[in-house]
Amino acid sequence: MNRTTAEIATRRYALVQRLLHWAVAALVVLALGVGMTLGTLGPEGARDQFGTLAPDILYTGHKTAGILILVLMVVRVMLRALAGKPDYFRPLEPWQRALSNTVHTLLYLLLITMPVLGWLATAAGDYPVSFFGVPLPGLIGVDEALSGRLFFWHAVVGWAILLLACVHIAGAVYHWRWRRDGVMQRMSLFR
Repeated sequence: MNRTTAEIATRRYALVQRLLHWAVAALVVLALGVGMTLGTLGPEGARDQFGTLAPDILYTGHKTAGILILVLMVVRVMLRALAGKPDYFRPLEPWQRALSNTVHTLLYLLLITMPVLGWLATAAGDYPVSFFGVPLPGLIGVDEALSGRLFFWHAVVGWAILLLACVHIAGAVYHWRWRRDGVMQRMSLFR
């Protein structure tokens, strides 16, 4: 299926949107990986496994990745509202369009909700909220019980993001390898 360069350009997201997509994807992998490691090992286990400085480095990295995800997602939402999204090369089946819209909407919502929950849970637990080690305001007062509930929901949302990301990736691979319908070109950094 040969397409002209102009046709491909009009059916792709703008470069800045594609860069933001892949930056958020990389940060999500990092944040989920570190979060699951810390959730499994705890600070003491991380210290035992990786050394004395590991918990501080991991927590600071996790919080920094979360704040970056929040900021980049807000920018993505604004760009999406301003620029919209490009048409598909071939129209999707109605069930595929519905599934795609649902997965994307949930990912957008959860990728904004997740760092907010983490920020609030951290502040309520009287832990420092930091961005590259720079302290940020806690936003709410200390409340240990609330902190526990917020951390619980932070973890639940993390698992939901992982599940939705797997569905998203499976859909992308389906369109790329089986349908070969140009869906992957819309968000690809390459031609």
